Amino acid sequence: MQDFFSADTLAFITTHQDDDVAKLALKFSSAKEIDIRAALQQIEGRQIAKAKLPTFANTDNIVYPVKLSMEQCSSEKTAKYKQSIAGDGASMIDLTSGFGIDFYFISRNFKAAEYVERNAELCRIASHNFKSLGATNVSATNADGIELINASTSHYDLVFLDPARRDKNGKKTVEIKDCEPDVVALKETLLSKSDRLMLKLSPMLDIKSAVRDLGCVEEAHVVAVDNECKELLFICRKDAEFKKIVAANIKSDGSTELMESTSASPTACPTYSAPLAYLYEPNVAILKANISDSLATGKVKKIAPFSHLFTSDELCEDFPGRRFEVEKTFTMNKKDLKENLAGITRANITCRNFPLQADELRKKLGIKDGGDKYIIATTDENNNHLLTICRKATASAR
Repeated sequence: MQDFFSADTLAFITTHQDDDVAKLALKFSSAKEIDIRAALQQIEGRQIAKAKLPTFANTDNIVYPVKLSMEQCSSEKTAKYKQSIAGDGASMIDLTSGFGIDFYFISRNFKAAEYVERNAELCRIASHNFKSLGATNVSATNADGIELINASTSHYDLVFLDPARRDKNGKKTVEIKDCEPDVVALKETLLSKSDRLMLKLSPMLDIKSAVRDLGCVEEAHVVAVDNECKELLFICRKDAEFKKIVAANIKSDGSTELMESTSASPTACPTYSAPLAYLYEPNVAILKANISDSLATGKVKKIAPFSHLFTSDELCEDFPGRRFEVEKTFTMNKKDLKENLAGITRANITCRNFPLQADELRKKLGIKDGGDKYIIATTDENNNHLLTICRKATASAR
């Protein structure tokens, strides 16, 4: 740490590591004995890392980059998921390593791992942190990853690549061809120098289009954390045929809801039903992966072909998503609305396959957001617009 900060600055960081950064900035703006800018960056980094990167937060002598890098880096949860699907072997290389979170966890599967980052300061920070973490199998290089691998004669078990999803003006991009570097244009080179290629791409990307454009995808993974879609991962091999898509929702308790579908096991046509005693909404990873029809088996039925909602008479406790107990279901006619919404001033509203967005429906119903009631709006298989009032289901609900 002495290579980065003076003794006074280090002492300040330690003393104030739990304090409000904005207040510290005002109070110590004119301090001369410390580098207040660097100190605040470290304090803010430590505070973000407590929740996002617990392994780093619980390790001494970790240096943190600027706030933007902290916000853009993977969480430990998603990095560990990548580690779980990356495979293992003699060597791997990360061509766009950034702060090195994904790299660090994936590298633990390999005998030797190369970190490559063209931002010199990030590379310096990461190299220091790997020593603090005791990662003796890694090397760090400040270079352009694509230029490096083009010139390399090495062959790797895994190449990992997270293309920058911003254009020259800083605007977010989604399509593969708009990212930097363009992986489609580089895939032949990358696959000629590796057994497999793992790509991390935008959660907004259309999966079918990506599989088609890449043409070498063996597996696709949709990764969500606490029901928020975070990233798409594609495992590629030379001349690969698509085998499966996996939906992973990493929950706050550390468990993961996993569901996969393979091209060799087509989904049976689901059965449909109006809302019964329980209503279910699949997690966002399943919805993004477009494999929710596989959930309509046995006692669980789908509401309608395009609803992405499910229902059953008995509670399905392991349903991968939100589970609700139904209180009543009714139509959108004025009489039904008046009778069934009487006394309800606040509710959480979700619209699935419904002509109005949640905010529009809330305004139409005159109901504020929040509370313990849920109103699920959808369209049944007969094209009727329905509202279902629910509450969160528990194992002892009925």
